[in-house]
Amino acid sequence: MNSNWIYGIGIALAGIFSLFFIVKLDLQNALIGMLALFALTNSARAKQFKSQGMIRESRWMQGLSMLFAIALAVVLFIRLLG
Repeated sequence: MNSNWIYGIGIALAGIFSLFFIVKLDLQNALIGMLALFALTNSARAKQFKSQGMIRESRWMQGLSMLFAIALAVVLFIRLLG
């Protein structure tokens, strides 16, 4: 399976997940979905920038992706503890 399909499916699922919980006004779970969505979209953009030869922009997007992934892990850890 192509990695673009995997990114696309992950982004769609994270978007649907966060939208579902926004409608239900469960903002704690919506935050988890949005963090996952931001991490996936920034990672996909970093891959796209790298393939276009924009190395600095790719590193910047990869850094943002890592920031959101770490934030996601912290939020999930806090949710499991509390």
